[in-house]
Amino acid sequence: MTKLPIVKKATGESELFSKSKLEESLKRSGATRSAINDVVEEIVGWIEDGTTTKKIYSKAFALLQKKRSSTAARYSLKKALMELGPTGYPFEHFVGQIFEHQGFSVEVGQVIQGQCVKHEVDVIASYNNKQYIVECKFYNSQGKFANVKVPLYIRSRVNDIIAKRSGLPEFNKYSFHGWIVTNTRFTSDAMDFGRCSGLHLISWDYPKGHSLKDMIEKAKFFPITTLTQLTKKEEQVLMEKGVVLCRQINKEPSVLDLINLSSSKRQSLLKEIEDLCSE
Repeated sequence: MTKLPIVKKATGESELFSKSKLEESLKRSGATRSAINDVVEEIVGWIEDGTTTKKIYSKAFALLQKKRSSTAARYSLKKALMELGPTGYPFEHFVGQIFEHQGFSVEVGQVIQGQCVKHEVDVIASYNNKQYIVECKFYNSQGKFANVKVPLYIRSRVNDIIAKRSGLPEFNKYSFHGWIVTNTRFTSDAMDFGRCSGLHLISWDYPKGHSLKDMIEKAKFFPITTLTQLTKKEEQVLMEKGVVLCRQINKEPSVLDLINLSSSKRQSLLKEIEDLCSE
């Protein structure tokens, strides 16, 4: 039996290479069985002890891109979320779009008065006498987790806001709920505190079935940073104008007028976006 190589994770930890994990990640991207088999076969023949998971991802992405760009875009989803940075501003708009899609009235980047002090709130989502006060924790590198200090801090801020708003006539009969959304992961202590204190926590893979990854894939909420044909500069121009989702471009292609694309590149890009939003 061939010995499996030891690979290095983004956290610095080492583990045995898992062929099944690679196959599953490729399957989630929508790759065909034939494409999965081809990519896995090439990766298995190439990988060696000490190879980083980042290099494995890059290799698999390049192989997928040769087959179909929209499949490669799905495979790059986690990395694409991190490329919404370097600031958390585009991520806040991204999260706001998710709530808006669910029927909420959304405000992004608001400064509101608490009982004691003012607070800058990333996203306020309101619907049917229910209001979510959402903090977005954005990280632009893998291996960083939101620890228990994050929900401890957010719980106190949310409590101060609720104490003020509960006494205002315009919020009569409203219920208030604190949320934290991160593009990476929470530590186990952070999740325990969130559950115990009544904070709703959403991370890349938590809670199961309703994680950020699940919501993106179910609603086809792919960020524009998943696209394989835009330069960093072009992405930045679009994000500065609040265009953070592929579906925004699919709905209103004229936003591409913000960047100077050749006719052929524009058509190729719109085809990639259509594939992502319709499949």
